[in-house]
Amino acid sequence: MLTFQAARAKVARKFLNQKPKEGLGDLVPQRVRAAPAHKEESLSMQLPSRNEVLDGLPGLGLQLAAVLPIHYPRALLRACGFHPMEVWGPASVDPSEGNFHFQAYTCGIVRNATSFLLQGRLDAAKVLLIPHTCDALQGMASVLKDFVATPQPVTTLYLPRGLHHSNREFLVDELRQLAAKLSELSGVVPDAAALNAQIELDEEADSLLAHLASSRARYDLSDKDFYALARCREYVLSETFIELVNAAPRLDQDLRRRGVPLMLSGIVPEPMSLFEQLADAGAHVVCDDLACISRRLYPKSDPKANPFQRLAERLLAAPHDPTRGAPIMERAHRVYETLTKAGAKGLVIYDPKFCEPELFDIPLLTQFLGSKGVPVLHVEFDMSEAVSNQFLTRLEAFAEMLA
Repeated sequence: MLTFQAARAKVARKFLNQKPKEGLGDLVPQRVRAAPAHKEESLSMQLPSRNEVLDGLPGLGLQLAAVLPIHYPRALLRACGFHPMEVWGPASVDPSEGNFHFQAYTCGIVRNATSFLLQGRLDAAKVLLIPHTCDALQGMASVLKDFVATPQPVTTLYLPRGLHHSNREFLVDELRQLAAKLSELSGVVPDAAALNAQIELDEEADSLLAHLASSRARYDLSDKDFYALARCREYVLSETFIELVNAAPRLDQDLRRRGVPLMLSGIVPEPMSLFEQLADAGAHVVCDDLACISRRLYPKSDPKANPFQRLAERLLAAPHDPTRGAPIMERAHRVYETLTKAGAKGLVIYDPKFCEPELFDIPLLTQFLGSKGVPVLHVEFDMSEAVSNQFLTRLEAFAEMLA
């Protein structure tokens, strides 16, 4: 395994000698700095920006695919000659242009992403993939395909809902159709060996993400920096993510943190200043049930299976998620087990406004956790650069109640 300094230098040589340009680079923090509370010197590691990753794709023979949340076959895109870069808004964009196409009660991720696209910020992408995560994203795909002249083709992926015997067969057919569309655009038709190689690479990266999530107390990082590292999985190459996690500063024993330990649930923690606000309120995150992190901890698949069956198996075996119609009580038990194991004193559910899949689960999830003596704070936020004062007031009161 590379030392922290050696891996950092390797990543820096790979990405940092390139000129930044306008486009995707403002979506995530670029520098992660280790928590210095008990060290004389704090370590730091450089995360490549989205633009730096984009600039490196031609040399790897890859084209850019912009992908909306949440679940999709990353390995399939890579095998077909595309590098997926996810779009979760972003919070920093002016949503005005998206507002022209969608009602005010549409999810902010959809309105912001549409604005981002119409402002030309995704012009580098050769394809736009929109999974049928929810009605809002399905509506976005329909609007873009039928009413908006996008610079790239828009393709969709329908994921099965609930638990049915036909789910795997249905998803395998969907993945084969998606592969055919991607190959038509890129000219790359992967064989079984190429697909399996990418699946195994993704399984290694996802295993490291799972380890990062379950062993966060052994990483010398603040909450904000921990999630910046975890979320760079959304846009860096799988190889780079493996290097970065292996290079992250680790401790021989659990990091002792001040404040109230909380579990964070919801879709995506935007803006990332949320974690600074949590710290200011006297709290910190010890585990999560976020759609962008813990609901995408895909298990390893059967290496002897057909590659399309392996892809489908991994997606279907993901942790419980309301956007896939997972049984609410099974999800509730999983949340409670995770929360209890991590020692969290309460749950904060942090959702974009009007997120229907999340809202469907809230009543029973809150009722179940309440019966176990777990306090729950549910807040909805607008997809913007600032955390609302109303949320900060409620958060401070919640943390004070639990202290």
